[in-house]
Amino acid sequence: MTDLPEFYFRIRENGAAVFRVSTENRQRRIEMEEIAIVNIRNGNIRPHGDRPLGAEERAVIEEWIEERRAVLDDRDIDDIHRAVDHLNLTTQWAQSRASDADLEEVTDRLLLAMHDLRTVLVRKKADRMAAAPAAAPEQELQPVPADAAARAKA
Repeated sequence: MTDLPEFYFRIRENGAAVFRVSTENRQRRIEMEEIAIVNIRNGNIRPHGDRPLGAEERAVIEEWIEERRAVLDDRDIDDIHRAVDHLNLTTQWAQSRASDADLEEVTDRLLLAMHDLRTVLVRKKADRMAAAPAAAPEQELQPVPADAAARAKA
């Protein structure tokens, strides 16, 4: 049998329940003791019951929070790429296969959703463009003092 991890994280909507895994009993049965509840959004770690968390447990949980946030961020951007694909497939469907009844059923909802998305995207792009010139002067090259240039050549 493969070695089990020392901790198990039961995923919940906003985080996880954390368990310490043990097989150190006479029957070598897997025992899972709940030790904490984690909120992934705010990083809150609540010990379960009256038992305080040790430094190792807290470190493992904090590492899991970082890894979980990275996974969720990757999923978010993947979902957006899939949404773009679905928009393209929807366009093809509307152009080639949709009946008048099909289009009547979805047109208003699609137009409102696309208008809302376009409004947000245009506003966010304008905000980024407005902020870009403010950041540009900080990125300009500064002249190198003559003595520093001479040392660099040596």
